[in-house]
Amino acid sequence: MTDLDQLAVNTIRTLSMDAVQKANSGHPGSPMALAPLGYALFTRHLAHNPRDPRWPDRDRFVLSAGHASMLLYSLLHLTGYDLSLDDIRNFRQLEARTPGHPENFITPGVETTTGPLGQGVGNAVGMALAERMLAERFNRPGFDIVDHRTWVIASDGDLMEGLSGEASSLAGHLGLDKLIVCWDDNGITIDGSTELSFTGEDTCARYAAYGWRVLEVTDVNDAAELDGILKEAASADGRPTFVRVPTIIGYGAPNAANTAKAHGSPLGAEEIAGAKKQLEWPHSEDFTVPPQVRDHADQTERGAELQRQWTDRLEAYREAHPELAAEFERVLAGRLPDGWEDALPDFADAEKEATRKSSGTVINALAGAVPELIGGSADLAGSNLTTIKDSGDVVKGDYSGRNINYGIREHAMGAMMNGMTLHGGFRPFGGTFLIFTDYLRPSLRLACLMGLPVIYVMTHDSIGLGEDGPTHQPIEHLASLRAIPHLHVMRPADGREVAGAWRHALARMDGPTLLALSRQGVPPLANTSIEDVSRGAYVVLPEDGDGDADVVLVATGTEVSLAVEAAEQLGDRHVRARVVSMPCWELFEAQDLDYRESVLPSFLPVLSVEAAGSFGWSRWADDHVALDRFGASAPAEDLYRYFGFTPERVADAAEDLVTGEDIGN
Repeated sequence: MTDLDQLAVNTIRTLSMDAVQKANSGHPGSPMALAPLGYALFTRHLAHNPRDPRWPDRDRFVLSAGHASMLLYSLLHLTGYDLSLDDIRNFRQLEARTPGHPENFITPGVETTTGPLGQGVGNAVGMALAERMLAERFNRPGFDIVDHRTWVIASDGDLMEGLSGEASSLAGHLGLDKLIVCWDDNGITIDGSTELSFTGEDTCARYAAYGWRVLEVTDVNDAAELDGILKEAASADGRPTFVRVPTIIGYGAPNAANTAKAHGSPLGAEEIAGAKKQLEWPHSEDFTVPPQVRDHADQTERGAELQRQWTDRLEAYREAHPELAAEFERVLAGRLPDGWEDALPDFADAEKEATRKSSGTVINALAGAVPELIGGSADLAGSNLTTIKDSGDVVKGDYSGRNINYGIREHAMGAMMNGMTLHGGFRPFGGTFLIFTDYLRPSLRLACLMGLPVIYVMTHDSIGLGEDGPTHQPIEHLASLRAIPHLHVMRPADGREVAGAWRHALARMDGPTLLALSRQGVPPLANTSIEDVSRGAYVVLPEDGDGDADVVLVATGTEVSLAVEAAEQLGDRHVRARVVSMPCWELFEAQDLDYRESVLPSFLPVLSVEAAGSFGWSRWADDHVALDRFGASAPAEDLYRYFGFTPERVADAAEDLVTGEDIGN
């Protein structure tokens, strides 16, 4: 390492110490330890252009160890990204461009939001898979317009989380050989040494068993050795690559180095002074970036040249393959094909069927019109009905298929879909049972935070799944999912509403959509509408005759047909009932007040009907036919009778509401 390189590495270390100290919050130790690795990657191995952080064929860099955010911010600042020294000084402050953990929608050059450990590894596997699938579709002999790597820095904590194991296992199975994970093996977590909890395995042997190539660095501060290992890691051999990088957390700090003190709190002025002295740092002022370091580390010229070479290839590709080039640019821009909505089935001749089956019909109708639509399931494709027919599976060495077999790995599936969406070029959906959203909820929440248009196909959405019993019957899940900001939860009532839900999910570009679908069959309803689904709620059975209704029944999914039957019984009792289908609370909330009032008039009593917990329904209804306990194991029709989801009970509850009696739940 030259003296100038060493000065640049120490600049990263001192910026990290100073920023954490000024904020009185953060994690200084890992950036200090990882500075040589990060510097080598960003200045010699990573293909990137600071002036165009979204250049399509750039290498992706994922700091899965998101607590080490000051490493990334320092690197972005030094290499020429639009991140100023004032931004560094403002670390962890309100509305800063340098938040406590990297957030892709705030800081230029940040590829994904990380912090919850393991998520970045899962995202990176999705990015690497998207790269291979996009290359399979668009590269042609002599025109490798998709040819980039995905680099990851992961911590001990990342590798303890189960998500990283799920995703890494699948990456090895699929042979994602442009994926490189560098393990920061510093042996320290918040509570102390990893020997407290992380000694029962050989991590390198585990990754070798996953089917990864394993390399090891002996001295991260040896620039020649580090460059050699990273160069080898970048040379594909048919396997993803795992690089063990032993480091000393808090490198240079006289007392805090190699201790938990360096991990998650400021070092303190005295310790920082000692560290700067030990590092032979020549400057007394905080947040100093020597001019020669700024010039030496700047990557704008190198990045511009790399992008120019790619742009020249793309231009030649346009001339040789104009139709492919136009399609390539369309999918990268996230534009859906013209007329794609015409492919939606109208279910005009529908018979009674499960909404999961209707969804399978819609998926395969859309697949021909939207080639970037890809899907998969966590080993439940036959139950979720998510298979795109005649499109093949994604397998090692052949990434041309459209069906991804995730295995029993919901957590990895969620994180990988986020990564594929962030990469660009695809619209992924993934399926499992609604109750197993518990296994992918952290990834789903991050999709909401990042505003990613991921689609979740969640089937077996109520006690109606029947005999598998309460372990598989979601009760509280709809309420808990509806509580997540920016998630659109859609529970369609029949085939037409399923088509409407898919129409909304695919058109939506600012956040994820979850489809809650039934195992049991539902009849087609007379007045459901593909278009009105996007309003969130609408009237499917108006009250008879002139004048206002006596009561409104509002229901979702399989209970809409139940509400219609109950309304007919109420008519026989001379009670005028209106039935409203509410497939999506969030979309209804977004409508103007006049529309909401026209559907659910404030002067009328409202009864909600949903075979799930009542929590949250008080926002829309005065009383509820709901299930605020766990289910049972029996055929669906028996369960619906046993728990009171019958037309008679709903009609009784509505009549009691009209007369002012409390039905309870």
